[in-house]
Amino acid sequence: IVTGAGRGIGREEALEFARHGARVVVNDVGVARDGTGGDATPAQEVVDEIKQLGAEAVANYDDVSDFDGARRLVQTAIDTFGGLDVLVNNAGILRDRMLVNMTIDEWDAVIKVHLRGTFATTHHAANYWRDKSKAGEQVDARIINTSSSSGIYGNVGQTNYGAAKAGIASFTIIAAMELARYGVTVNAVAPAA
Repeated sequence: IVTGAGRGIGREEALEFARHGARVVVNDVGVARDGTGGDATPAQEVVDEIKQLGAEAVANYDDVSDFDGARRLVQTAIDTFGGLDVLVNNAGILRDRMLVNMTIDEWDAVIKVHLRGTFATTHHAANYWRDKSKAGEQVDARIINTSSSSGIYGNVGQTNYGAAKAGIASFTIIAAMELARYGVTVNAVAPAA
């Protein structure tokens, strides 16, 4: 699964996984950079590109910040491809504004997609892998979260985004500690997009 895979970094991640033979769930709700709107086209276009490469892919349009939507996303991989091996949490939006001018809605929207979305998808994937491990199956799974230099070093006008990305970095460290016993590694990347 690659979330936010309709454009940008997520798109390239999905295509690269496909080039290496992975069967990919391309998740994207198709919103604008600020989280408004919605369009199935970006996810489907990536699926079409993957299929042109001779690989397998399916589009998923669930909102990762919706707990049930995240569950459906994980279930899509299991139902379509028979399992889940890798979860890439990349979905995100921007609502840049100086702290003194930022609204609560701008704060909440960014935190919801980045931080809650990372939690929700990871929660459901982790439960899937834990159940397999407890049933005696060998698990060798990966979670790759997307942080940012804005969360590590800061960036003017991005208190919401930076806080979310710093949270994802801490979330990654703790989730790695918790999930290692089940055969799951958890890492983060902080690309200079």
